[in-house]
Amino acid sequence: MTMDNVIQKQWEEIDKKLYKVLIFKDFQEAFAFMVRVAFLAEKNNHHPRWTNEWNKVEIWLSTHDAGDIVTEKDRNLAREINELLLVDAI
Repeated sequence: MTMDNVIQKQWEEIDKKLYKVLIFKDFQEAFAFMVRVAFLAEKNNHHPRWTNEWNKVEIWLSTHDAGDIVTEKDRNLAREINELLLVDAI
């Protein structure tokens, strides 16, 4: 997967959640990305709310035990997700 194949918006804070949408070349690339994010989420013990429809992945991050708001935990996971996308571009 290369960044050329991924259309993405920057993270936005909407309704007390960090939100990002990504459009991949196809379902396989979208799902492969989700698997890599799943490993990051498990490592951080911080799991996103997300959806996948064919090549589109939407991610929402918030910290449930802090009252469902954006915390440093969410910002850190968002940074790691962004880094994962950069690594894939190499």
